Amino acid sequence: MSEQQRSSPSSSEASSAPLTQSSPRPPAKPLRRAKLSAVPKPEAGSPFVSEAKVYPRSISGVFQRWRWVFAWLTQIVFYGLCWLPWNGRQAVLFDLDARRFYVFDFVLWPQDTIYLAVLLVLSALALFLFTTVAGRLWCGYTCPQTVYTELFLWVERKIEGDRAKRMKLDATPWGPRKLGLKSAKHGVWLAVALWTGFTFVGYFTPIRELAVETLSFSLSGWETFWVLFYGGATYGMAGFMREQMCKYICPYAQFQFVMFDQDTLIVAYDEARGEPRGGRSKKVAAKEQGLGDCVDCSMCVQVCPTGIDIRNGLQLECIGCGACIDACDQVMDKMQYPRGLIRYSTENALKHRSSRATILRRALRPRVLIYSTVFLVALIATAWSLATRVPLKVDVQRDRAALASEADDGSIENAFRLQLINASESERHYVVSVAGLEGIHLAEALTVSVQGASTAAATVQVRVAPGAAGSGPHRIEFTVTDQADPAVTVTEDAKFWLP
Repeated sequence: MSEQQRSSPSSSEASSAPLTQSSPRPPAKPLRRAKLSAVPKPEAGSPFVSEAKVYPRSISGVFQRWRWVFAWLTQIVFYGLCWLPWNGRQAVLFDLDARRFYVFDFVLWPQDTIYLAVLLVLSALALFLFTTVAGRLWCGYTCPQTVYTELFLWVERKIEGDRAKRMKLDATPWGPRKLGLKSAKHGVWLAVALWTGFTFVGYFTPIRELAVETLSFSLSGWETFWVLFYGGATYGMAGFMREQMCKYICPYAQFQFVMFDQDTLIVAYDEARGEPRGGRSKKVAAKEQGLGDCVDCSMCVQVCPTGIDIRNGLQLECIGCGACIDACDQVMDKMQYPRGLIRYSTENALKHRSSRATILRRALRPRVLIYSTVFLVALIATAWSLATRVPLKVDVQRDRAALASEADDGSIENAFRLQLINASESERHYVVSVAGLEGIHLAEALTVSVQGASTAAATVQVRVAPGAAGSGPHRIEFTVTDQADPAVTVTEDAKFWLP
């Protein structure tokens, strides 16, 4: 279907009744492996492609209800999590000034960046696994670009009307009515976008403090910049760029086909059943007219948020949202045909007419099992590491101003500086001890108190009798133990110098 057909109202827009009978198309070709479409070629002599605006038609159905369920869930988490109180602070806070990340009961310090690396690895493994099994369901149901585009489209429909009305409004000259509708729409869009930017910054600046600063017009320059930047990005991408983000900018869309195989779940048109397509009367059997089940109503194109025709096969622009499935199923119901002309399936299933049980069985293929095993091992190891993580970090540095000195009692003394980090959120008292050489001891017993999620430093003198070992550096161990919980203990190595 051409861009002009896609952007202009059709007879099916006003009524969902089938089109009148048209001449049958040539017989369907044998099923071939669908190709991911590339960017359309420009017209001769022009380096650019002019694309018509996509006006998705609203549709209801099973998959669209699931899309809204996931939209609600993701936005409740995003907008609500920063307001959730936890241990006297918000549950999730990335405090860059204090260099601390709070995630529920966990307090992460710069020394915990290994967990960030592990998170990125887990995300990549999950991406490979999910895409291999289920294709681009992430894009269709939970991707922020898709969710906010759907939210902005919902606002647009409520203010300007459905597809035909929006197309007619855009085609009319500017006047008071058009100006009022457009202003109202963009006003709501900007409000949602700015609230989104405010919430985003609220994960880096305590959200309640940020609200007070906003109401008193005392936001800092950087806070103002990021609220406007993130809000502007939301406004531009969800309100204007929409499907262009998925087609040309999103890197996942460009390389996801590498992870596809012929058993990957995709939104597929059953060409063998649907072709040759054409309008017909319900009173006459389609086979008597030499037609397949597709009535060529173009509903699958009208509801597509990226404006593609799924009947052309697997395409890079398809985000797997299932809107075309809901639309086609409704048409099949009216025509009293079986559902599933467009459905979630795999290329092998379409080619071999496989059952649903076979599709599920093929999901457990070697490639998927390898991804699953690696992902689960990494996930379990990360969970175990977090569960057994000791909420104490110790750094020992020897005083380099003097290698060794003689104490009043004739023993050899080295000075060390201990930096303690309390990774819990309650005050802790730590006892320091030393071992590693015969007779080694602290000049004075030492207990260090550290406030919750804070650091403290202490200088300690370590002594040993002359002749306890040969001259030069010797390995010793500092042990720091929580006075109230002996299970919280950390041992760090150091070097003790003897003259």
